[in-house]
Amino acid sequence: MFGIGMPEMLLILAIALIVIGPKKLPDLAKSLGRAFAEFRRATSELKETFEIDDELKEVKSTFDHVGKEVKEAMEVTVDAGPADQKVSTDFDKEKNEKKSENKDSESPVSHG
Repeated sequence: MFGIGMPEMLLILAIALIVIGPKKLPDLAKSLGRAFAEFRRATSELKETFEIDDELKEVKSTFDHVGKEVKEAMEVTVDAGPADQKVSTDFDKEKNEKKSENKDSESPVSHG
């Protein structure tokens, strides 16, 4: 751990025991343990956030790509629009002409 061997670790603990005292040393160790655990938790959450950001970037690029394809398809449809509209207009004219012919042939007949 950090290049510290067993003799160095014992020396650090002995100095801490002398400076802090035997009564407060367990509390200090507990506090350091909690701080280290909190640091690990925060680090893992930050790591997860970066992973989520990467996934969101992938999803965004996919949506951008699909949006671009839809836009291109709409441009092709708009370019072909007036010709299609003319065909439907011609069809509507024929339909209206047939309706008017049927109305003319159905003249009111008086039975008397």
